[in-house]
Amino acid sequence: QVQLVESGGGLVQAGGSLRLSCAASGRTSSSVSMGWFRQAPGKEREFVAGTSWRGDITHYADSVKGRFTISRDNAKNTVYLQMNSLKPEDTAAYYCAATFLPVGVPTASRYDYWGQGTQVTVSS
Repeated sequence: QVQLVESGGGLVQAGGSLRLSCAASGRTSSSVSMGWFRQAPGKEREFVAGTSWRGDITHYADSVKGRFTISRDNAKNTVYLQMNSLKPEDTAAYYCAATFLPVGVPTASRYDYWGQGTQVTVSS
């Protein structure tokens, strides 16, 4: 079992920055690949970024490339999502997820554990 707890969401103006954190706990929390997803009201959950368990392989959705950075600190069992140049369309509930696959894939159904989510609201 892996437990995930997100934090760091909030309200920010367009152009601003936020850093989300996802603290993992459990026996295998340092050996899972991680992903960040988001879901806006009335929309499907979408992939944002993913990282391998070592943090050496990362993937990003086209909509966030160059603005968001995923990283992890396995000593702290924490994954981060640094979000810069935020836009109103980034407004959503953000979720971290864990998978036993070797990389953080963009398909939600491939993830085994999910956090409860943290809200990000970007005002124009």
